[in-house]
Amino acid sequence: MKRALALGGVLIVVAAVSAQEPAKKGGYIIQRDAEVAHAEPGPHNGPGETTGYVFFDKTPQLHFSFHKRVLKPGAGIGYHEQHEDEVYYVLSGHGVMTLDGKATQVGPGTAILTRTGSSHGITQAGSEDLVLIITFETR
Repeated sequence: MKRALALGGVLIVVAAVSAQEPAKKGGYIIQRDAEVAHAEPGPHNGPGETTGYVFFDKTPQLHFSFHKRVLKPGAGIGYHEQHEDEVYYVLSGHGVMTLDGKATQVGPGTAILTRTGSSHGITQAGSEDLVLIITFETR
């Protein structure tokens, strides 16, 4: 009987210590281009060859999508209507983005917000790949 009480006392002490440990923080995920790269045709029936990188797409309760898209010479993302706010950011290369029927030159350091209900598409221009970061809400 004394052993059972002693064991019970140890369990109580362990439970009390565990309750005092700091709460676990949210954590993190690291992914690299090579892990997620996929050769694909231009999205939305766009022309040419592209490489798509979709990061964190299997992460539960992540309410946005984070993509990198490389448009090879002559490639593009087809003109389409937007169903959620979306941000494009040009890392390198040059392109022509058509926004609600108006063509606009884009290059490194250009950020474009396309709003719900607008239409847009983008084509690579010049000799080097057009490299984009694209993010949008997925709720």
